[in-house]
Amino acid sequence: MEGGLVRLRAIVDHLTPSERKIALYILEHPERIVQASVAQLSEWSGGSTAAIIRLCKSMDVSGFQELKLKVAGDLHGTDTNYEYNEIRPHDSIQSIINSISSNYIQSIKDTVKILDVNLIEKAVEALLHANRIFFFGMGASNLIAIDAQYKFMRINKTSFSFADPHIQISSATTLKQDDVVVGISYSGETDFVVKCLKHARKSGSTTISITRLSDNTLSSYADIPIKMTSTEKEIRSGALSSRITQLNVIDILYLGVVSRNYEESIDYLQKSRKAVHEKE
Repeated sequence: MEGGLVRLRAIVDHLTPSERKIALYILEHPERIVQASVAQLSEWSGGSTAAIIRLCKSMDVSGFQELKLKVAGDLHGTDTNYEYNEIRPHDSIQSIINSISSNYIQSIKDTVKILDVNLIEKAVEALLHANRIFFFGMGASNLIAIDAQYKFMRINKTSFSFADPHIQISSATTLKQDDVVVGISYSGETDFVVKCLKHARKSGSTTISITRLSDNTLSSYADIPIKMTSTEKEIRSGALSSRITQLNVIDILYLGVVSRNYEESIDYLQKSRKAVHEKE
């Protein structure tokens, strides 16, 4: 059990002042809180016991004991590199190669620590039995939606993605109960994607969201809210690391469906590969 520090770093800027005070103390002194009580952490951090309980809720953990277990797991893990490597003016190409690659690797590792296996299982089952699958995203997230649509199409899952936001919303109004909708937005606040899931929810379709680890509007409309994290500073890096982690989550869902319908999926993949390389 790990991911406590990852969760705190992901949500610290979105916490209330009282919760943030406690979160920053834990991030600065993780070793100290592993054996602490709620009362001790309250005294050391200057935050109230009520704020500690609210922080646990914001982290999506069951309570203070689970928080401590996740932090302890981080401290005993082998991965201790949590520094985000920002690109600087006139960096060497070697430095850029090392920084970007390190950021991508760290984002995927951090996301693996916080992924809820039960929610992934539910999402895979929903996608496996869906009549139609719709992937909605804007900007960089739309590229993820297109990639997902292509993957699922290759295993004969009827799937759609649209670049035009108005077509996305129009298609969302035609959904039925046996359809599945996947809304992709790292912030979870992309207006058009939120509207799509809102319409999908009204239709009775199963809704899945892929967002950052925080309370957000898109997740509130999802039957299956999948949370991820990224090491990047969004404004500077232009959603680079988050795009990689979104792709990783999509691939997990895709291969989860393939594994549960293996023989048939492999047959369709072989057929499409053969057709693509077929000479006239």
